[in-house]
Amino acid sequence: QLREAFQRELSRGGQLYFLHNDVESMGRMQRELSELVPEARIGMAHGQMPERELERVMLDFQKQRFNVLLASTIIESGIDIPNANTIIINRADRFGLAQLHQLRGRVGRSHHRAYAYLLVPDKRSITPDAQKRLDAIASMDELGAGFTLATHDLEIRGAGELLGEDQSGQMAEIGFSLYTELLERAVRSIKSGKLPDLDAGEEARGAEVELHVPALIPEDYLPDVHTRLTLYKRISSARDNERLRELQVEMIDRFGLLPDPVKHLFAIAELKLQANELGIRKLELGENGGRIVFDSKPNIDPMVVIQLIQKQPKLYQMDGPDKLRIKHPLPESADRFNAARALLTTLHPGRA
Repeated sequence: QLREAFQRELSRGGQLYFLHNDVESMGRMQRELSELVPEARIGMAHGQMPERELERVMLDFQKQRFNVLLASTIIESGIDIPNANTIIINRADRFGLAQLHQLRGRVGRSHHRAYAYLLVPDKRSITPDAQKRLDAIASMDELGAGFTLATHDLEIRGAGELLGEDQSGQMAEIGFSLYTELLERAVRSIKSGKLPDLDAGEEARGAEVELHVPALIPEDYLPDVHTRLTLYKRISSARDNERLRELQVEMIDRFGLLPDPVKHLFAIAELKLQANELGIRKLELGENGGRIVFDSKPNIDPMVVIQLIQKQPKLYQMDGPDKLRIKHPLPESADRFNAARALLTTLHPGRA
């Protein structure tokens, strides 16, 4: 089959990329390809070559002095050779989804039909995530595939975990819902001809609630990635508890009883609505307690906070002008949800 792929392209006077991303074994691969396809004129390019030599190889390939370019991922960007309309990617299971999509885009830049072949070992030696990436790239061959692949890539690498326990980087600081909210604000600003100012106070950012519990839509509950991402968006955009209840009823009707991570997701969304009403910027609770961060002008009677601290000084204390430190031990997820609800109820005007 590999020889057929070479012959199909060479017989129509075209050129091929053969991507082999291991510089040390590239010489051996060149010999093997020469034996497999004797009529091929093979050039070699990789990032460890001297700059002038690399430039010469690329120019020779462009001028069709050889018809097969054995290369590393150095060809991933900046290469536009209309006569090269077949790419063969060796050990495609080792590449990320976005990288495979980018590499596939090296061909198909003329009126000729293009081909992309992904060479992989036996399925038993491929990781489950690698198999998902390969299935995703193989299924996307129409216009707009880039966005679809991006959503697949996001999900394969754990989009749901942005709302769960394994957060990292900037997303862990602001959370998924706040991230989408900030993105929406930036898009609206750009559409209206303004520069996005994420620190502007014209719109409330919305509270961030972090209880360090899994709060996501599991893949085994809802396998379709697009539906999951759509539901994440709808839940984070809900503006009242009634809308959240309608979404829960809809999900139960369509997909069955809610597993605990989905229940957590809805519970956190409800807490966020309460926190927004009170002017709370962030509510965070974990095994050893947590904190509440207030907006500059919260909708809370200061006397309520003072009385709370005076009654239970071992459990509550101010940490600066805008932070209430909570020193409850909350080892279980249920403890954190109960504590969060009780605190927000206590702080609500007229309910203290």
